[in-house]
Amino acid sequence: MSTPHRVVIVGAGLAGASAAAALREQGFTGEVTLFGREAHHPYELPPLSKGILLGERDEPDWVRADGYYRDHAIDLRRGSAITALRPAEHTVVDADGTEHPYDRLLLATGSRPRTLPGLAGPGVHLLRTLDDALALRTELTPDARVVIIGAGWIGCEAAAAARTRGAQVTLADPGRTPLRRVLGDEIGDVFRTLHTDHGVTFHLGAAVTGADTGVVRLTNGRELPADVVIAGVGAVPRTELAEAAGLTLAAGGVAVDATLRTSAPDVYAVGDIAAHDHPRYDGRVRVDHWANAKNQGAHVAANLLGADAPYTADPYFFSDQYDLGCEYRGLADPDHDELVLRGDPTTREFLAFWLRDGHITAALNVNSWDHGDTLRELVATRARVTPRQLAEDALETLATAEAPRTT
Repeated sequence: MSTPHRVVIVGAGLAGASAAAALREQGFTGEVTLFGREAHHPYELPPLSKGILLGERDEPDWVRADGYYRDHAIDLRRGSAITALRPAEHTVVDADGTEHPYDRLLLATGSRPRTLPGLAGPGVHLLRTLDDALALRTELTPDARVVIIGAGWIGCEAAAAARTRGAQVTLADPGRTPLRRVLGDEIGDVFRTLHTDHGVTFHLGAAVTGADTGVVRLTNGRELPADVVIAGVGAVPRTELAEAAGLTLAAGGVAVDATLRTSAPDVYAVGDIAAHDHPRYDGRVRVDHWANAKNQGAHVAANLLGADAPYTADPYFFSDQYDLGCEYRGLADPDHDELVLRGDPTTREFLAFWLRDGHITAALNVNSWDHGDTLRELVATRARVTPRQLAEDALETLATAEAPRTT
């Protein structure tokens, strides 16, 4: 593969901006053009539902300081959307109809909030951008009646922020427990109790049918009074550009091989949209978390310049809710993997592991910060252990170099 002269990156979020910076850090001296929909400089999303919503800060974590892009000759096109991709011609087209040629193209278009029928209009908020967070924060006032639809990570973090600011908070979700899809019922119940102890009211097992000014309606006939409604029902990868250009899609995203290369020549994809043929897992892995965007963006730079290195990092994410902090590493199926606890979940200071065929698939540390490196190694090596060893033995003795493939 020849060395490119022009690299175009579509999407100026964490993944795209990290790739642009990594290109310069690896000595690339050609043209780098970074197209972003938002007017802001590239920023990271985690502070939106944490520090910014809490009112502890007014700015997110910027991927790089404002002057970085200018100083490193990165042509950052803020507020500029790409509307078409023409792989055969090696060009992209912006909203003004201007064509931009490339030698290598990186798609890092991210996600948009998922919406539900009947959830639109005044008083209904989404939480995906800095402007979303700043606008929502002004409405999280003491005694405001806030109904949050969706008890996933965004919904739970928004609930914690709203309660901390004194609002009356109700969480509605069709599942049995919050965060069940990722953590399962037993650990999900830890988070339900956490929020209940802080005054959050749950309506679980019923879906939302719609929201008007002042009320949210559920399938069980309940009507929840609401001054503010937050729709936190997930995100949808922005794959329209790739699909229209004929790129292969899979697992809800853009299909990429182990090196993050798409089905089109000289086109790569990272972050939320990348349905990755991960070398360490069976089947494609698509992860819409902060670490995946950052790490894939940094990794793909070398491949854009001619390398052929597979991306092998395990998924990772973190969350902060009230006085609870946690980190999750790996990829478990809580409906089928065996859950092993180390410590007492009722104290909200414990470790949780998931096992499949005797191998660790994922690990969660909750308010416990002494074993991060060890947990990462245990997950990365797919350590073979028994439940008793996980619950009782010194963790540092359990890591193994064995790394079998896992589903």
